[in-house]
Amino acid sequence: MRTLKIMEHVSLDGILQTSDEDGDFPHGDWTAPYRSPAGREELLAAHGARFDLLLGRRTYDGWSGFWPKAPVSPMADGLNAATKYVATHRPESLEWGPFEGLAPDLVEGVRRIKSQDGPDLVLWGSSTLIPTLLEQGLVDEVLLIVYPVVLGRGKRCFGEGTPARSFELIRTKAMPTGAILNFYKVAGPLKTG
Repeated sequence: MRTLKIMEHVSLDGILQTSDEDGDFPHGDWTAPYRSPAGREELLAAHGARFDLLLGRRTYDGWSGFWPKAPVSPMADGLNAATKYVATHRPESLEWGPFEGLAPDLVEGVRRIKSQDGPDLVLWGSSTLIPTLLEQGLVDEVLLIVYPVVLGRGKRCFGEGTPARSFELIRTKAMPTGAILNFYKVAGPLKTG
């Protein structure tokens, strides 16, 4: 069975949005000042030697305009080689491959992929998929790269409608730039008093 990891860059107030896709987000590329070689190495290690991607359509479209043309690097090579499983109702318009469209039933598609042999699945961006995947018990691990900024508005990693869940901290690593990588395992439903 494959492991599904959510990996997200987030601000202290939980914003993951990094571009002005809707015309009203004033903080584009806010992660740039905090990038470092050490952080890049940690992210590469977190992906693993081989991985596949699970992406929403907007994330796929944004990435497909950048990564195929990006300079050769371990990150670009890994993303370009990964099979992209894309939540879309328009699979005929996918071009950046290898790819497979997941429609009309995202949950059944992800269950099928997870049950197969293969590398880990990594979900980046795609905040609209997170609540459903957590609710259905399909997420195994979460890596949050938390940056020392507050943005005030934008798409949140765990937005309205995300089910309550408990997580177990596996490890944490502080980068020299102030970003903190928090690695979690999904522990199940929220535990209370």
